[in-house]
Amino acid sequence: MRTDDWYFTQDLDDFLARAGSFLRSQPALHTVPLTVTETLRTRGAHVYGAGLPEFGVLERDGAVRASFFRTPPHWLNLTALTPEEADTLAARLAALGQRPPGVNADRDTAAAFTEAWQRHTGATATLRQRQRLYRLGALTAPGPAPPGGPRIAVEADRALLVRWHTEFSAAIGMGTVHEADEWADTRIEQGGVTFWETPDGTPVAMAGVTPRIAGQIRVASVYTPPHLRGRGYAGAATAEISRTALVSGAQEVLLFTDLANPTSNGLYQRIGYRPVADFAVYDFG
Repeated sequence: MRTDDWYFTQDLDDFLARAGSFLRSQPALHTVPLTVTETLRTRGAHVYGAGLPEFGVLERDGAVRASFFRTPPHWLNLTALTPEEADTLAARLAALGQRPPGVNADRDTAAAFTEAWQRHTGATATLRQRQRLYRLGALTAPGPAPPGGPRIAVEADRALLVRWHTEFSAAIGMGTVHEADEWADTRIEQGGVTFWETPDGTPVAMAGVTPRIAGQIRVASVYTPPHLRGRGYAGAATAEISRTALVSGAQEVLLFTDLANPTSNGLYQRIGYRPVADFAVYDFG
């Protein structure tokens, strides 16, 4: 279905045929749509929820200008839009009866779409989180390293991964995008979680990564249980999984932080991560 320059579809292959090259043209800024669409392609349309994913592509003069996706019941995710483009999209989605629970985009796009959405729907909006996207420069392992060493999570760790993922999701206040069971199974299958464990073999922190796509890998789900924090475990796990990502051939290693957490922002910068762009998440009521 076409509305002006926007094309809407629920067909992932159709969306990727239209927007795939555009998304790959800026893999760092488009890391979330790249990794989400790859997960949908490999794990199925309902990996993020029962509803069918929704996609949109803004085409102008034969070229893709922007795109969006949503995996119900989660937020609308937008690539960069001008205020005018954000207003047009908000009006079109509102006219179609769409009611996303919020929006996730770069800071300016998120603010522009939120303002337009309120105007077109009368909804209220609350800023949920301000985020910063970082890219790894020169990796600098924090020192001295805490006692122990890294280990990749395996099937025997499944129950712990499920519990820690649930705790991590609650701690960051962003809800559970993946079901914890599905997330654990996928990461075990991909070798995508590294523990830091003490000399007696007890895991004390974890850091996960997304699969490599378009040359980029994103570090995600870095977690240390509260009673074990402040001992360098998360920094050591993050440095190790970042090193592994580079060794695997990643051209870019990325991660998001909550700007309200100065500890994590400072830690990642000491490891060698440098700011790329700021993002924001709004809830609609």
